[in-house]
Amino acid sequence: MAMIPFDDRDGVLWMDGRMVPWRDAKVHVLTHGLHYASAVFEGERVYGGNIFESAAHSRRLHRSAEILGFQVPFAVSEIEAAKSALVAAHDIREGYIRAIAWRGSEMMGVAAKSSRIHLAIAAWDWPSYFSPEARAQGIRVTMAPWRRPAPETAPVESKAAGLYMICTMSKHAAEDQGFHDALMLDYRGFLAEATGANLFLAIDGKLHTPKPDCFLDGITRRTVMRLARERQIEVVERHIPPEDLSRASEVFVTGSAAELTPIGRIDDLAFTPGRMGQALYDDYMALVRGAPRPALT
Repeated sequence: MAMIPFDDRDGVLWMDGRMVPWRDAKVHVLTHGLHYASAVFEGERVYGGNIFESAAHSRRLHRSAEILGFQVPFAVSEIEAAKSALVAAHDIREGYIRAIAWRGSEMMGVAAKSSRIHLAIAAWDWPSYFSPEARAQGIRVTMAPWRRPAPETAPVESKAAGLYMICTMSKHAAEDQGFHDALMLDYRGFLAEATGANLFLAIDGKLHTPKPDCFLDGITRRTVMRLARERQIEVVERHIPPEDLSRASEVFVTGSAAELTPIGRIDDLAFTPGRMGQALYDDYMALVRGAPRPALT
């Protein structure tokens, strides 16, 4: 199937307070956000026409911008209305939403406090991030060549565009080797996350997850932790050394795009998708679709 370029599609985007034809949503080549990564964004899922945790994503967009030193020029309520209008305009049932705020082209240089802040939101049909086959068997992952930076060296609590450069490089390196994704360590050498999803390990009946002190504490991550506790599964947030992977009976990642996806292999370590991950996946899908939750067993 041929890929449809994202700059050549039908429909509309919401940009700076109004709907514009998709192909007309453009920025200048000298935009500060392009040259200096002064941009923050959100990725959100649509299930059955409803946006999961929409307001939480909009609030985080505001917080990410504040960390980078600028303000999103639209209130959370305005962002919420724009997202709902886009879902309706495209009649999206299963899809994805991308909101991005950035500094414009009024100033070119490292400092650009007088640049106008823009906000754009797009929505499109998107049923799944990984294929059903990959999800069933578990994705194949290798260790990333890059590490998550220390909190005193980067705005790690912001969903900032610049922080994803090493994720793109790591994922490309993994794909070149035949893997689906890469697993990143933090600056100290502990397990951190995949290139766009948080990490969980099932060890001795408990659910272990890296402490998010130098990477994003994902909305899906927090949701899965809550679902686990509702199942009386003990959740342990800690600094996890890579050698603890060999102790895990299951490993999976979570994120708005990845949802809850099991890992089947990390380099030479093999894992089998198991009962804990499947139960939490079933709980998560029931939650996002507003369906009755599976019985706790």
